[in-house]
Amino acid sequence: MEYQASKIPAEHNGLMLADPLVFGFWKVPNNICADACYNAIKAGYRRLDCACDYGNEKEVGEGLTRAFKDGLCKREDIFVTGKLWNTYHKKEHVPLALARTLQDLQLDYLDEYLIHFPITMEFVPFEQKYPPEWHNMEGKMVVLNHDIGETWKAMEDLHKEGKCKEIGICNFSTQLLRQLLSSCSIRPSTLQIELHPENSQKRLARFAQEQGMRVTSFSIFGATSYHELGNTSQSLLKNEIVVGIAKSKSKTPAQVLVRWSIQRGTLPLCKSSKAERMVENRDVFDFYLTESDMGEIDGLNCNRRFNDPGDFCEAFLELIAPFMNER
Repeated sequence: MEYQASKIPAEHNGLMLADPLVFGFWKVPNNICADACYNAIKAGYRRLDCACDYGNEKEVGEGLTRAFKDGLCKREDIFVTGKLWNTYHKKEHVPLALARTLQDLQLDYLDEYLIHFPITMEFVPFEQKYPPEWHNMEGKMVVLNHDIGETWKAMEDLHKEGKCKEIGICNFSTQLLRQLLSSCSIRPSTLQIELHPENSQKRLARFAQEQGMRVTSFSIFGATSYHELGNTSQSLLKNEIVVGIAKSKSKTPAQVLVRWSIQRGTLPLCKSSKAERMVENRDVFDFYLTESDMGEIDGLNCNRRFNDPGDFCEAFLELIAPFMNER
């Protein structure tokens, strides 16, 4: 059975939303992050994706505060996502992590708070290292046995207290998602996953959407985001199929990939430090990919994942930490 975005409930369907585009702050340098946030809002983005682990929430907060002060938007106009890092999964640490995020962002609440990875690591005190990253003060990655249901219960408490309007998850497999759905009191609002033509994850995305969740797609340009981290794979922006479709539409390859993500009913996460690219990536609502176009791009899938702790943790920290199914 083909993946059909038209069967996704409208309130969770990127294709049906007035503005499904998300601006992300992963790898945005601290010295330009406040300006990037301000310029993204100025360009029209109203969904902002942040995380403790990105190490730039203070700067995002500065950009937000300036945008509010200058009248670019009001707080209620912006949908801000934050993420709980792996070292804060214990129930006593979850509210502390959110409090730090809110302090840095200069906000009273989050619109959405997500569990970043289904991997629980040893707690690192805030005053010793923040963000804690993937290793402790001794440079070791220490993974703990932990029931993620306990973490979710603490997230539910934050929601009930009004500190986050919605709660959700990132990087969960279908099995983990099923387990969470079978025991939660408040169902997750969003599943954020690596999703691009080379890793389309059709079944997982469809399952989440049919369970009433939005699906946010990160790394929509494939290997592009990972080149500066040493990955030498060809960028999807240079793929001949994507380039060919872009030429036929008088659009850029980036715009085609953003549009592909929207037409699959997901919310694409875009990132750029250049104001002109921010605007360009939003110029995707005046054309449509045909069924043939979508089929050609779908055909690029080879289950190729770039953001996998099962790979990079073993390479750099000498500890295997797989969390997705074998490919």
